[in-house]
Parts: sequence; structure tokens; C-alpha cells
Amino acid sequence: MYYQLFKHVLLGPGLKVMYHPWVKGLKNIPAEGPAILASNHLSFADSIFLPLVMKRKLVFLGKAEYFTGKGAKGLATRAFMSGVGTIPVHRGGGRASEAALRTALQVLNNGELLGIYPEGTRSPDGRLYRGKTGVARMAIESGVAVLPVAMIETNIAQPIGRKVPNRHQTGVRIGKPLYFREYEGRQEDREALREVTDTIMKAIQKLSGQEYVDRDAGLVKKEMERDRLGEYPGEMGE
Repeated sequence: MYYQLFKHVLLGPGLKVMYHPWVKGLKNIPAEGPAILASNHLSFADSIFLPLVMKRKLVFLGKAEYFTGKGAKGLATRAFMSGVGTIPVHRGGGRASEAALRTALQVLNNGELLGIYPEGTRSPDGRLYRGKTGVARMAIESGVAVLPVAMIETNIAQPIGRKVPNRHQTGVRIGKPLYFREYEGRQEDREALREVTDTIMKAIQKLSGQEYVDRDAGLVKKEMERDRLGEYPGEMGE
């Protein structure tokens, strides 16, 4: 109910008028049944514009902190995340990572579409960064197709730190499905997970045209923040 209300009444109509989002490759999304949509991540707005151009409901996994905020802002964020179909998961290794995986697999077992950002965080500079292997494990264990997705210029529409998007046209490219049946049973094989993840990232890069960086985006963000604050190893007692 929340999803349909946000998409067709509260947000969708106004966003389409203001931003005129375009989409290519919509035919690659199956009319029914499960699939994983693996997308680059340029902006918070990605989770808005991608579901907006699709007919089927798209379920995202989102950090649990989005659902625990207090006050009016916390309530608004929680309502929005629920409205766009986000399922809260606790981040981190060990049990938290396993719980997130099980939640994702349950979504796919229910025949739904699952949205995931393999980079794990928004790109700090518009480039495409190394994917985390969780998407590969989901694909191998579930056996469903992975659709590579490229969000186009959403970082211009809503740069990091900007709460209200600029009025700038955005786009979405959806690639043909990727199948990894030859990796069946290898969801615990690190080499297989990396191979599958890299294949997915190359498909995303081909659609987006972004420069690829073989590094973890989260670590790059920390380095950029350290440099911004003027902190260097010698100053931190290292």
C-alpha cells in the first residue's frame, strides 16, 4: 500500500513532470518471477528514479539506521524508506551479513525483484568502484538472473549532501540478464564470487560509461574525508 501510494500519488507524478526520467532496456525486466537488479550508485535519488521507471515493484535492502531515527526527520525517513520498498538490514560482518543475505534470498524466493548496489555505498566522485561479492553469492545461491543497471546523471540531479534534487533530467539503462549457472554450488568459493562480481561490474560499466576503479569505495571515501580535514599519518601518531 505504501509503495503504490508513494509511486503513483505522492512522489511519482511530480517527479516525472519535473525530471522527465528516461529508460532504455525496460524489456529486459521479466514480466514475472525473481531477478536481481545490480546498479551503480551515484546518488540517494537512485532508489527513487529506478523504481519510478519500472512497472513492477522493486525491493531494496537498506541500512537499519534509516528506520531508527527519532523526531520528525526520523519519522519522515522511515515513512519514505517503507514507501519505496526498502527492507531494513543490519550492516557489518558475521551474523549481520548472513542475515542480510537470508533476507535477500527470501525476497527472491517470493518471486520479487531485488535491487542492490554492489559497490556498497555511493560513489564519492562519479566513478565506478569494485563490487562487493554479496551480489555474486545471492546470484549463485538463488540461481536467478542478474540485470546490470546504470543510473545516468543522478549525481547531478542530487549530489551528495544535497537534500532537495536539482531539476536535471536523469536516465536508466537496463542491460540483458546475466546467468551464472556454471557456478552452481560455489557460493562459498572466493574465487568464483570475485569472478561473478567482476563480470557484473563490467556489464554495469559498459552501460554507464564510467571510469572503473579497482578499489573499495568505502575506503576511498574515508581517505577523501581524511584529506579534507588535513589529517595525515604523521599527524595521527602513526
